[in-house]
Amino acid sequence: MSAKVIADKIHITGFRILHAEMNSPFDFDTNAIKLFDNTTKFDLAFNLEENLIKSDFFIEIKTESKENTNLEEATAKFHFAYIFNVENFKELTVVVDDTNLDINGGLANSLASIVYSTTRGILMTRFQGTALADFILPVRDPNELIN
Repeated sequence: MSAKVIADKIHITGFRILHAEMNSPFDFDTNAIKLFDNTTKFDLAFNLEENLIKSDFFIEIKTESKENTNLEEATAKFHFAYIFNVENFKELTVVVDDTNLDINGGLANSLASIVYSTTRGILMTRFQGTALADFILPVRDPNELIN
């Protein structure tokens, strides 16, 4: 695979929020938040014939408060799906067998970066006016998402 990832050849052609669940208790004290615990999962699926890649991104967030107030913590769960058209996709892949592709690491890294940063912005707007308003998805190495 000697082809290079070219940013101008990557296009987001679709986006959907497949699951959105948030619990922001009315009497929740945001001043008591010690930290935001979050877990993420990133998956890729491919349609080589049509140069399409689907990325599923899952995130769960939960507050952890300083004081044990016996009040419910704020939580959120989301599942986002992104569809990409990569014009030179065939040049960036090697077919391993009927169900597996070896894709250029730079392409996987680029897609993970796009998905993660776009999700950060979506969550920032979704959380305004809730107990999770101060949550910002932390900067992360996209290679960690891929692995």
